[in-house]
Amino acid sequence: MDATTSGTPAIQYHNIPDQPITAIIVAPVPTFQRNQRHCFGESTPGEFPLAASPSIVLHVLTACNLDPQDLAKLEATCSFFRQPANFAPDYQLSISELAALDMCQKRAIFKPMTEAERQDLKQKCGGSWKLVLRFLLAGEAYCRRENSQAIAGPGHSIAVTSKGVVYSFGSNSSGQLGHGTTEEEWRPRPIRSLQGIRIIQAAAGAGRTMLISDAGQVYAFGKDSFGEAEYGVQGTKLVTSPQLVESLKNIFVVQAAIGNFFTAVLSREGRVYTFSWGNDARLGHHTEPNDVEPHPLLGALENIPVVQIAAGYCYLLALACQPSGMAVYSVGCGLGGKLGHGSRTDEKHPRLIEQFQLLNLQPVVVAAGAWHAAVVGQDGRVCTWGWGRYGCLGHGNEECESVPKVVQALNDVKAVHVATGDYTTFVVSEDGDVYSFGCGESASLGHNAIADGQGNRHANVLTPQLVTSLKQVNERVVQISLTNSIYWNAHTFALTESGKLYAFGAGDKGQLGIELVNNQTERGNPERVDIDLS
Repeated sequence: MDATTSGTPAIQYHNIPDQPITAIIVAPVPTFQRNQRHCFGESTPGEFPLAASPSIVLHVLTACNLDPQDLAKLEATCSFFRQPANFAPDYQLSISELAALDMCQKRAIFKPMTEAERQDLKQKCGGSWKLVLRFLLAGEAYCRRENSQAIAGPGHSIAVTSKGVVYSFGSNSSGQLGHGTTEEEWRPRPIRSLQGIRIIQAAAGAGRTMLISDAGQVYAFGKDSFGEAEYGVQGTKLVTSPQLVESLKNIFVVQAAIGNFFTAVLSREGRVYTFSWGNDARLGHHTEPNDVEPHPLLGALENIPVVQIAAGYCYLLALACQPSGMAVYSVGCGLGGKLGHGSRTDEKHPRLIEQFQLLNLQPVVVAAGAWHAAVVGQDGRVCTWGWGRYGCLGHGNEECESVPKVVQALNDVKAVHVATGDYTTFVVSEDGDVYSFGCGESASLGHNAIADGQGNRHANVLTPQLVTSLKQVNERVVQISLTNSIYWNAHTFALTESGKLYAFGAGDKGQLGIELVNNQTERGNPERVDIDLS
């Protein structure tokens, strides 16, 4: 079973307005008599007062995998849930706090942490195990951590199964497929040298691949540089098989993101580190282009845990877990308004995007395209901002937006996932339907021959359109990945709930994982890739 889901429906508490967890936490009341934790009550048959069998209540709360917000609402509703429960390991914790701690201890990232590391994380999250649980669940849900995934990189592709096996295919001029050669491959092939290592996350840049294991270690291959610089002077040394990144050995990494001038990694504790932004302090620290030492991202995020990072061409977005709720910070180049602050100026340090508060939108997923960005809110609304070329913002025009703006054409759609590329955007709905808009080059939007009504499958799309060709696979789509590079023709992956992978768009380097014949260079309709990611 996916660590982020439960077969038990969440308990609903009516007429209680949603509030930040910290606003619901109230002062303690008198304690229970100290008891041993067990799963059987000692009350009179036919009676079950809550206070008589607190250990059973704790067992039920933990087994039901209640949302942290629900646990906070229980505390606000009834004093029983907020008084010290007198249970180990901390006799002062309430039952709802103990339930949150128990659920934290089930998470793969939390288990190997020392007690000191756990307490540090608790303080960083706001001093509550409910807030720590929210942080851990957010990372699992929004990053598909430890789930199958497919990455449509610039000219090459990476696919990771739910068991952590990695397949690669496509362009290999820099050894970015990790097979020990520089030969191009169209057929998905497992990376043999990783046998026995479980990979949970992958990132692909131009000529470069990074993989993250369940032990928090980072393996890199391709161009031996942390900046992409496809047409730059760095990255002249080629690494054709996965090598451990020595400078990250002391950091437990859970996600990586590759931009054009930099690479960013996210630690288990929610700290962001970057490499190779050049010597003009674009991210608040001075580095050289060939700098291989991780530098912590300074400024506002130093003491706020981050659950997801997303890299554009020259900027970085971070989804942060604040006690008051989820928030998005941006840093880097501000051209086109893609930092979301209402201007086009650069930001050397992470800055909070305040527009989401004005929109009353709680961000849950962030995506950074080359020149534009997108967010999905908890309520299913989609916001876009930045350069609007080719209609990639979905607002019916090609104008730039310097602050996040709700995509009105998706008002009747509850979105759960968004992906962005080079002037291209995809949105996945709660029902598994897929919508796309923006640049139609390479047939990567999936609309094939009906995009402009005259048989031009390369037409640009200014407002979200349902990708009807994906409806024909008769499965719920859970992830979309598309090429996020200005130098390569784009291709797109659609991953279904059962682990089937479909590809369309440019395939001239074998990056679709499908054999093209008769001088074909692309696929207009989604085609099944012969690989099982379940």
